[in-house]
Amino acid sequence: MADGTADLTVAPAMTRDQARRAVEVGIAVAADLVTAGHRCLVTGDMGIANTTAAAALVCAFTGADPAVATGRGTGIDDATLARKTDVVRRALVRHAPDPSDPIGVLGAVGGLEHAALAGFVLGGAAAGVPVLLDGVNAGAAALAATRLAPEAVGYCLAGHVSAEPGHARALAALGIAPLLDLGMRLGEGTGALLALPLVSSAVRALQDVATFDAAGVVDKTQEA
Repeated sequence: MADGTADLTVAPAMTRDQARRAVEVGIAVAADLVTAGHRCLVTGDMGIANTTAAAALVCAFTGADPAVATGRGTGIDDATLARKTDVVRRALVRHAPDPSDPIGVLGAVGGLEHAALAGFVLGGAAAGVPVLLDGVNAGAAALAATRLAPEAVGYCLAGHVSAEPGHARALAALGIAPLLDLGMRLGEGTGALLALPLVSSAVRALQDVATFDAAGVVDKTQEA
C-alpha cells in the first residue's frame, strides 16, 4: 500500500483510502487464519517510533493528555520524551481527529500497522474467535476497531499491560483487565504469547474439569 506513513505533524499519516485498505488487509489475514483452523488470534507488531502514533491514537479515542499517554518506547531519555510528547500534541492540534470517525483518526495519526491490527480484531470478532491483544500498539488499534464495531470488544483479551502509559488507558477505555502485568514494553507479540498458555488453561478448565453432578457429589453444601 505504501512504503511508510507521512509526518503526522505536517500532514495526515495516511490517506483515508490507505487507512481503509489497511483495515481490510487485517480483516483478510484474520479470516484466512480462522479458515486454516486457528481458534485464537494473537496480535503483535514490529516497528520503531510507532508508539508515537499509538499514543496519538489513545489520546484521540480516550481524550487523554499526551503528557500522560506518551511513554519512553525503546527507552528514550527525558529530552527525547519531551520532544515525542510535543509531536503527539502537535499532531492532535493539527488534525483534531474525531473519535466518531475511526477511519479518519487512523488516517490522521495512525500507522499502517495500527489500521491492519484494527482490522485483525474485527476479522476475529466477525468469525467468533477471541483475539489476544499485545501491547500499546494493539491496544490503540483495538480502540479503533471497537469504534467501528462496538461488539468486537467482547472478543478481545488483554494478554498483558505494558510499561507504556497509554496502554493502561487504552485497556481502561476498552473495559478489559490485563491477564499479566510484568512491566514489559518490547511488543512484537511477546506479552500476548506469554498469556496464551493462561488462556488455553482457562479453556481447558471450563471444558474438562468435572462439575459436581458429573463427579457424583450428592450434597453440595456439605463441607469435606
